[in-house]
Amino acid sequence: MEIAQRSSPPADRTPRILLLRLSALGDVIHTLPVLCALRKAFPTAWISWAVEPGPGRILYDHPDLDELIPVPKRWILRPKAILSLRTLLRLRRFDWAIDVQGLTKSAALGRLAGVRRQVTFATRDARELSPLLATDLVYPLRRHIVERNLELLQVLGVRDIQVEFKIPSWPEIAETVFRLRSQLGCGGRFAIINPGAGWPSKRWPPERFAAVAAHLRNHWKLPTIVLWAGKEERLMAEKVVGASQGAALLAPPTGIRELAELARQATIFVSGDTGPLHLAAAIGTPCVGLYGPWPAERCGPYGSQHLWVQKMHLEGPSRLRRRASSRYMEAIDVASVCQACDQILSRPQEASVAA
Repeated sequence: MEIAQRSSPPADRTPRILLLRLSALGDVIHTLPVLCALRKAFPTAWISWAVEPGPGRILYDHPDLDELIPVPKRWILRPKAILSLRTLLRLRRFDWAIDVQGLTKSAALGRLAGVRRQVTFATRDARELSPLLATDLVYPLRRHIVERNLELLQVLGVRDIQVEFKIPSWPEIAETVFRLRSQLGCGGRFAIINPGAGWPSKRWPPERFAAVAAHLRNHWKLPTIVLWAGKEERLMAEKVVGASQGAALLAPPTGIRELAELARQATIFVSGDTGPLHLAAAIGTPCVGLYGPWPAERCGPYGSQHLWVQKMHLEGPSRLRRRASSRYMEAIDVASVCQACDQILSRPQEASVAA
């Protein structure tokens, strides 16, 4: 895969497709099946993905992506960025833009590129000016966001899709991660807890995560590594570790690749609705997702091997859910989360390893 340069793709690579999902790690993960389905349907296509640098790191080395186009945050308010992106995008002569994000900032990139056809959602999945800037609108019928995203490809004649993520592996980083966790005393089977989340309305109390860590140690002999990113999340992680009665350990600093390899090595992953949860789910690590305002049936970890716990959710737009009170997450009791963990760890393949 290439990082975008000021040159056009080879002439024999057609069709030329631009994927538009700029931000949020979890949402980028949910868009990966669209990329995989496009590559399977159009083996000779040139596929580029416009994305912000942070979440774009998980796309490095993806086998189905030809090119990553870094998009600066708030690009639409910066004249120099607009001109630079326009020049770069027009060189590619894209046939299609698939606007998975459905916002003005994503849709405007497709129009800036001069695409012939631009696809997005016709419902509340697409907001602001996105539906007005598209040539083709899709009314999704499925419930989960992964499957709703894939419905966009019906316009291109792509149906009956097998969901794939194809998260790359990085053996050297995997070795480093194994060495680091071994130094922590977690050289064998272990659990991961991720207490942080981008919005306070998605966070579960640290002391409850600590109780889950204690349960995993006492009932399953699993030590727990607690993830964090940034100062605020580190404080939350330290609270989990401090209240866990020795059952949890603080993770070392991790980038996206380190996080991916750590999740790949874990036995179970417990988290609120965050990018790391969806990354672990896409890798295939069994997950327990904790959900408050956002409906888990729509945004939960994708795949039958995963479980989610939700007691109540909030109807309404995302901006209302982001400002929701803590009561939606606090409605989740420790016993329900421990029961979900037990259900996963009691499965034949997990139970045989534990024995």
